[in-house]
Amino acid sequence: MSDSPKTSLPNCMPTIRVMPMPSDANIHGDVFGGWIMAQVDIAGAVPAARRANGRVATIAVNSFLFKQPVFVGDLLSFYAEVVKVGNTSITVSVEVYAERNRLQADTVKVTEATLTYVATDEHRKPRPIPPLDLL
Repeated sequence: MSDSPKTSLPNCMPTIRVMPMPSDANIHGDVFGGWIMAQVDIAGAVPAARRANGRVATIAVNSFLFKQPVFVGDLLSFYAEVVKVGNTSITVSVEVYAERNRLQADTVKVTEATLTYVATDEHRKPRPIPPLDLL
């Protein structure tokens, strides 16, 4: 894991914010990577569903990088944005920042990922993404 310098949160609203609990970690207080991956998937689905104007399903995790460990008690902010729109698919970039000690504002980027979602209909079959002018 790299020793990233302290940073500040992006100047926009996070998609979700969450604080991991002891049940999300191993006996040493390190949060499970799978728990972080699940939260990233939830955060990425928010802008994907908005852009698709409906149901989406995760079809690929294109990249996932754990840059720093996450600890019980960190306040995590997940920032997600659509980076590509296809006929039925939407690719989303997610960045995760941890505020480690809110009294001293120690903030580090802990995770970055890119996921692809497919828009689905009521039968869970792929459907076209509506044009922006119809939303």
